[in-house]
Amino acid sequence: MATSLDVARKAGVSQSAVSRVFTPGASVSETMRARVLKAAAELGYRPNALARSLITGRSRIIGLVVSYLDNGYYPVALEKLSKALQERGYRILIFMAPQSADNVDDVLSEILDYQVDGLVLASVAMSSDLVARCAAAGVPVLLFNRRQDDRRFSAVTTDNRGGGRMLAEFLIAGRHQRIAHIAGWEGASTQRDREAGFREGLADAGAELFDRAVGDYRFEGAQAATRRMFTGKPRSARPDAVFVANDHMAIAAMDVLRYELGLRVPEEVSVVSFDDVPQAAWPSYGLTTVRQSAARMVEATVEALMARIEAGDEVPRQVEIEGSLIVRTSARIPEGYGR
Repeated sequence: MATSLDVARKAGVSQSAVSRVFTPGASVSETMRARVLKAAAELGYRPNALARSLITGRSRIIGLVVSYLDNGYYPVALEKLSKALQERGYRILIFMAPQSADNVDDVLSEILDYQVDGLVLASVAMSSDLVARCAAAGVPVLLFNRRQDDRRFSAVTTDNRGGGRMLAEFLIAGRHQRIAHIAGWEGASTQRDREAGFREGLADAGAELFDRAVGDYRFEGAQAATRRMFTGKPRSARPDAVFVANDHMAIAAMDVLRYELGLRVPEEVSVVSFDDVPQAAWPSYGLTTVRQSAARMVEATVEALMARIEAGDEVPRQVEIEGSLIVRTSARIPEGYGR
């Protein structure tokens, strides 16, 4: 196998110059880069990333932990995150884990064995013991679309409370009288904050929640919750509007309402949601939803990680990005709310 020394000799440069060419972000002239890459291609040379990590003490790997990918928001966000980190010379190592902190700790302990330069947790929680381990190892931890009370690590979220309030105000403006909520996983800060903001918005208008069920952020859970709310009830005993905690569940709820129960959306029941996944814009759903910008959240995530890893900033960042109400056809549109 060709070595960096072989490449240096063929290109007529120093071995350190070859190293700089293959080091992301290193300063090197375009002429030098072209000469080295040409020599490397002719020799079939590829740098040994594992060997480099042993020398530098940096793996340039970011560990990413998720509990599920069936929610359409995460594949979109994680694709953007992977591309953004690749542009900075980093790669993602993905691990699947349960949502609860007790079970996640075993997976995260394994990730630390890979000498990752940072950890991003999406849709999972971690215990305070593991937080301390990461801090002792100098591995920065960032929660993506989640937050915890522990402030030793960074978090990037949407303003979930504000988004929930926006949806309540929208439904109240539409003169709905029996407003219900299908909740996500109750261990998630996203669920707690969205529902809290929604209830606050209702309370400000002198209203309260008409009904509530839990879907656990699962498609089947949302189907069951919808059936429980609407099956076998007269019109006056069932909701005329439902806030579903995310789009993944809202799509399930709309399918049950229309194709199982024969109810018209939005004529008989309005459905609103949170996330703005690609399917939300499909004409068959037309979900009115709060958009949480994956692009802005990814940008803030990468900035926070790089500040810690490359700039040595020890102060955790707590970033909350404002959501925006996207009005479509799944809910009655009040006067003053344009599409």
